[in-house]
Amino acid sequence: MAWPPGSRLVVVSGRSGSGKTTVLHVLEDAGFTCIDNFPLAMLASLVEHLQQRRGETASKIAVGVDARNAAEELAQFPAIFQQLQTSGIDCEVLFLDASTRTLLRRFSETRRKHPLSSDSVDLKAAIALDRSLLEPIADIASRHIDTSNMSLHQLRDLIKKQVVPDTSGGMAILFQSFAYKRGVPADADYVFDVRCLPNPYWKKELRQFNGGDPQIIEFLESQTEVAAMLADLNGFLSRWLPRLAATNRSYLTVAVGCTGGQHRSVYICNQLARQFSSQFPNLQVQHRELEG
Repeated sequence: MAWPPGSRLVVVSGRSGSGKTTVLHVLEDAGFTCIDNFPLAMLASLVEHLQQRRGETASKIAVGVDARNAAEELAQFPAIFQQLQTSGIDCEVLFLDASTRTLLRRFSETRRKHPLSSDSVDLKAAIALDRSLLEPIADIASRHIDTSNMSLHQLRDLIKKQVVPDTSGGMAILFQSFAYKRGVPADADYVFDVRCLPNPYWKKELRQFNGGDPQIIEFLESQTEVAAMLADLNGFLSRWLPRLAATNRSYLTVAVGCTGGQHRSVYICNQLARQFSSQFPNLQVQHRELEG
C-alpha cells in the first residue's frame, strides 16, 4: 500500500543556534507533526509505525536532529535515510548553518549554553565540534540554508515560501540580491555577477538611494549594458526555469550580486521577479543588504 498523496518526512538539522527550532515551529503551523531532538536510532521505527497506521490522510512529519545524538548514530544517518526513501514517503533533509562569528554572537547575546560546551570545551570549540559531528547529515542534505544574515522573520518567511508553499503554485523561487564584499549566499542555486554594470554609487547625488528607488531605476534603464544583461538573464531563466520546475523541484534560489548590494543587484532582482511572477506564483524577493 502506497503512502497517501502529500505525505512528507522532513528532517531538520544544523548547528545549534542556526534556527532549527524556528523552522520546526513554521512546519508545525503548516500542519506537520514535529518532534525536536529526535533520536536517530528511532527514525526507521517511527516511519514503520506510521506505515502501519496510515490511512487516507497524508502524514506530514518533521523531526529535529542535532549533535546530541550519539556520534556513531550520526555517522549512520546516510544509510538510515536511504532506507527511509525506499518506504515510499517523500523524504527531505534541511540543513541550517551560520558562520562561526554569527553563532558566537548569538550565544553571547542570548546567554544560552551550547549543548556541547562543558568545563573542558569552550564555546568556539563546541561550535566547531557541532559542525564536525553533523557532517554526515550536511553531506546529503537536499537543501542548505545559511542563516548568518537572516532575522527570525526572514527565516520564517523563507520556510513558508519555499519549503511549505501552496502546492498549487508549483516551484518556489527566491530572487536574492547581495553584496560580494559580504560573501555569496551559501544556499544559492544560480549566482549572477552584475558588478560589470555602470555603478550609480559613483554619482554622489544617487549614492543615498537603492535599486528600488525611481532615481536609480531611471539611471540604470538609461544604460545599454543593463538592458543587455537583463535580456540575457531573462533568456537564460526563461529557458531553464520551466525545465527545472518540470522535474518536480520544490524551490530554487537565484542570487544576483554587486559590490555593495544596494543598487545594481537590487534593481536586477526586482526586474527578474517582475518578469517571472506571473509564471511562478510562489515567488519571493529578498534584498540581503537592505533587510539585514
